[in-house]
Amino acid sequence: MNQIFKALGDPTRREILEILRERDLSAGEIADRFNFSKPTISHHLELLHQAGLVRRYKEGQFVYYALYTTVLQEAYAWLLSISEKQKKKK
Repeated sequence: MNQIFKALGDPTRREILEILRERDLSAGEIADRFNFSKPTISHHLELLHQAGLVRRYKEGQFVYYALYTTVLQEAYAWLLSISEKQKKKK
């Protein structure tokens, strides 16, 4: 769970997730949407992958990234459970 919140804590990584809502993209296509170096975007993509927020697959010479929502759903469920516990205390 810590990796998820660390990944979501960065605005660039949140923007990458927003971009991937549209469709799967190659690392180069993602990098082209930012004014950062490709290694910087690669680092952001790696952190998102480690957190389980994106999956990656290779087609030919290109590595594509896709949004993976299962982990987000688990985090959302956890946050809701915290909220419910707070409501019961009132």
